[in-house]
This record gives sequence, structure tokens and C-alpha cells, in this order.
Amino acid sequence: MDKKLFRSDLSHLVNVDCNGPVEIADRVWWVGHVLPDDPFQCHVYLLEQGDQSVLFDPGSRLTFPGTLSKIEQVLPFTQIRYFVCHHQDPDITACLPLIDAMNDRDDAVVVTHWRAQALLRHYGLKLPFWLVDQHDWRLELLDRTLEFIFTPYAHFPGAICSFDRHTGVLFSSDLFGGFTDEPTLIARSEAHLECLKPFHEHYMPSNDILGYAMTQIERVPVEIIAPQHGSIIPQPLVSFMIEQLKRLDCGIYLLGQDDTDIRRLSRLNATLRDIAETMLLYRDFRDIATRLLELVQRSLPAERIDYYAALPDESILVLKPENRFSGTIETDPPDFCRFIGTNRDFWIRMHAEDPSLSHHHLVDSAFCEEHQPGGQGHRIAIPLIGPSQQRIDGFAVIRLNQHIPITKGIEQIVKQLAEPLQVALEREVIYRSIDIEREKAYQRSIRDALTGLFTRFYMLDVMGRHCALHDRDKEAAFGAVMMDIDHFKRVNDNHGHSAGDRVLQTVAVMLSEHGRSTDIPVRYGGEEFIIFVVGRDERGALALAERLRDRLENTPIDIGEEEPLSITASFGVAQRVQGETLDALIRRADEALYRAKEGGRNRVEFG
Repeated sequence: MDKKLFRSDLSHLVNVDCNGPVEIADRVWWVGHVLPDDPFQCHVYLLEQGDQSVLFDPGSRLTFPGTLSKIEQVLPFTQIRYFVCHHQDPDITACLPLIDAMNDRDDAVVVTHWRAQALLRHYGLKLPFWLVDQHDWRLELLDRTLEFIFTPYAHFPGAICSFDRHTGVLFSSDLFGGFTDEPTLIARSEAHLECLKPFHEHYMPSNDILGYAMTQIERVPVEIIAPQHGSIIPQPLVSFMIEQLKRLDCGIYLLGQDDTDIRRLSRLNATLRDIAETMLLYRDFRDIATRLLELVQRSLPAERIDYYAALPDESILVLKPENRFSGTIETDPPDFCRFIGTNRDFWIRMHAEDPSLSHHHLVDSAFCEEHQPGGQGHRIAIPLIGPSQQRIDGFAVIRLNQHIPITKGIEQIVKQLAEPLQVALEREVIYRSIDIEREKAYQRSIRDALTGLFTRFYMLDVMGRHCALHDRDKEAAFGAVMMDIDHFKRVNDNHGHSAGDRVLQTVAVMLSEHGRSTDIPVRYGGEEFIIFVVGRDERGALALAERLRDRLENTPIDIGEEEPLSITASFGVAQRVQGETLDALIRRADEALYRAKEGGRNRVEFG
């Protein structure tokens, strides 16, 4: 039959009767046998080449009678010379002893890789082996050449696929196999990927191995994929399936320990993958927390997740829905927070020794199941362990909306969630710590280290903006109150610099206490200070200066000596006019201060 009459989209075969052989491409026949109630259907394919015909993955003892019947409808079984076994598993090779007994040809061979031959020889067959790796990975047939593609470790060391370049059919063995609830010969849409996922996730050891196999397959022009399991993949879906399998996470039994439920592990793997993707896509913890809850709800009846972590200063940061995960410092944290910062072994030991934890159930030393008193709820507290694997850095607390038994499956899910939850919280703590350090650095740059008042650097920035605002709005006036401690040099000379520091600190406290929250007190230099009085006229600025002068005069300062020290200060006040520069304003206040000193000190002058 002419190749051009065949459609590689296989739409004409969607509803084909599978009780007989089905030609899927030019002289390429599906001759499998459907086992009832078996999601692990095994396909067998026949390449019709006269007395040089090829049978791919002949099948098991269960399916071979049905396969043989279909073969005989195409050609006599005796015309098959080559029996290709892509690997050694019994679902494709258990029928070899039957074939061996039926064969009366001297030239018939089992075609396979040497690694599979090392195992298949234990069948004790009379049929000889024809090894693809010893024949340049090619088999010449009557009207075409069969090419063999080496896909090691997918799923076993010597795994191979076969490619018929004449039709573009790839006989892919386990690759592209799938679990189907109902036998479906032809994959109908991209949704078939969901059948492939659980099959490959547990069967293939790693994404690297599966990805390598896909790159090998991409080197040939595949039109149709004929896998050993699942459904035949037509041309419109070929590229999509290859690309998706390239990115698929595999080796999910590594997640399961003693849990071998493939579909449950597949769901868990998808959840963990989506969690990782969430943390890559989102920066804001609120978005991360919302998404994490949605993902956890795939496996658990979770109502909410609260997070507790220690900041560098040992305070407890709490991120929960009530504060929209913006974070608050917990002053009265839950009892389990006392274990944050402690050794993991101590947390485990306390569950055995501390009576207050009697309603807690420690699960495999990995997390704590808590039945709250009075039936108030059920919680799972997961300690989040840092890289040291010893210190508890925080807790993720999953509140459940119903009680569930902690089965092995649930236990495994919670254990696997611990690491991504740890990463999410740890990253947020790092961000918060950076913000705290940034704020400290900023405060160091704008605050005088001795007095805690603002610095000249801050003054220039903020008051520059106030000047611009006042130039646009005359109601946004402000004034400058400049003060200088009288005879401050005598304090240092007679009592020492520590006493001088004590005086400066006391003055700074008075300036902060007697100003308003909108006023800006600045240590201008040495014993000189400026208070920028925002939103008040000159009478308000003068009143503040007089109040400060009076307070300083009547408040002796404890400098650590027998007698407290009495001091006074002189003040110069100036009110800004629109268009005036900040330097000009300060200069006028300084000139008024100079007049106050010249006039006898301990007085206020207006400039």
C-alpha cells in the first residue's frame, strides 16, 4: 500500500475496532491484545516485510494468543524473522519460550541490546541473539532501514527504541507509555499527557535521563509514536509530548520511602514542583502564603497556615492571615514557640518528658500533631530546620478543618512539605533581616550616634523638601530654633568629656520631649542644636525656645558627681520666608543666637 494514503494524524483510527489488526502506517500494524480491567495495556507491533518481517516487543504469555491471532490475519507467523525486544521485562519477553518452541527457521533472531541479552539468555532459548550495538545500530530490511536509538537508563541501562524512517514511526518501548483507565488506541488530545505523567514519574530514574532520551529521539523525524503502553501518539501531539517530557520530574519513589502509590506520589510531586515554582515567581510573602495554602489543600483539609520564625534579635516574627502576612512581632507567642532556636533533639525529648505536651503526638520525630483541648481544632506543627539540621528556626502550623488520621501517605506528604515551607519562611526572614539592617544603616546615617538626634545630612535632605513645599504653599511655613549650650567648654575642662557627653544627651532628650512629633531636632555640631518648627508661626517658635531655655535653666543634670550640674543655653529664632534658601534661614537663626550670647547668654533672640 502506498505510504501517501496514510494520515499521520491517525484521525481515521480514533474509533477503530481493536479486535483485529490495525494498520497505523504503511505496512506497520498494531497487533496487541487488550486485557480487561488492566490500565497497563501492552502493545505489540508488526512491521510487514514478507519473510523478513519484524515483531516489536512480542508480549507476555497472557497476551500472546491474542497477538498471534492478529498476526495470522496479516501474514503467516513463519514469515517473522526478527523479534525486537527493547528491554527484558516479562510483559514483552515472557512469550519468548512459546515463540522459541514454534520457530522452525534457522535465520530467526531476537534483536536486542547486549545488556538485555545478558538477562534474556536465562530463558534458555534456541533462538540466537542479534545485538544492535554490534551491527551499527541499523537493520536493513526489504524496502526500508530500521534504525535503533540508544536511550540508556530509560528505563534500564540498555534501553533502546526503533525508528522506521520510511513511515516516521518510532517504536518507543516504555518511553511515551501511559496509564489509561480505559483502553484507548489513539491519543486524542494534549490531555493524554496526564496519562504519561504518573507512568514516567515513577518509572524513569531522573529528569536528566528522560531529557537525554528525548534529545536522542528529536534527532529523527518522528511522525507517529508507537509506545509499548498507553496510546499511540499521532503527529499533531508528537512535539508537545516530547517537550513536556523534557521538563517532567522523575524518580518520585525517592519521595515515597515505603509509599508506592504512584498516583499519590505523582500528586505530591506536582504539588512540590508547583511550590518551588511559586517561590520563584512570587516575591511578596502574602502571595506566596496564599498560593502555598492552595497547594497544600490538594493533599490536606487545611484551613490556614501560620508561620513563626526568629529574627536576628531573637524576637518572634508571626505571619498569619489576620495580619495579611505582613508580619508582626509576637509578644505572647504560642507555647511551641519556646522551641524556636533550640536543638531539634530537645524538642523531641520534651514531647516525651513535658506533661504540658501530653495532647501533642510526635510523628516520626518529624512533626507534631496537636489535638487542641475542648475540641477547638486540630493542628499540625512542622518544625522548620535550618541547614545545620539541628536548630529549629521556626514553625509552620497547618490548621485543619477536620480531624484526619495520620496515615503513612499523610505523614510522607507533611514531611515533604517541610523543606519548601522552610525555604519560604527562611527567605522571608532573610528579607526582613535585610530590611532591618537597611533601616539600622539608614538610621545610623541620619541619627547622631551620641544624642540620637537627626544629623546635618538628614537635615539637608528633609528641610530641602520642606523649603520646596513652603515655596508652593505659604501655609506650610516653618522656623528654625538654634541653641548653644553656654560655657560648654568649661564642662569638659572641669568635669571631663564623659560629663560633657551626659549633658549633650540630656539636652537631646529635652529637645525631643518638648517638641512636637512634626518638629525636627538636629545636632548641628558640637554643643549646637537646631529644631525646625514645622507648621507654626514665629510666636510658636519663640514660645518653644523660651520653654526649652527655662527647662534647661531649672533642671540640674546628673553627671555622676556629688552635685548635679546646672547649665543654661542661648537661643536664636528665625522664621523662613518664601524663596529663602535653607542656608540663609540657618544664617539668620545663627545671627540671632550670636546676639543672645552677646546680650548676656541664657536668653532668646529673634532674627
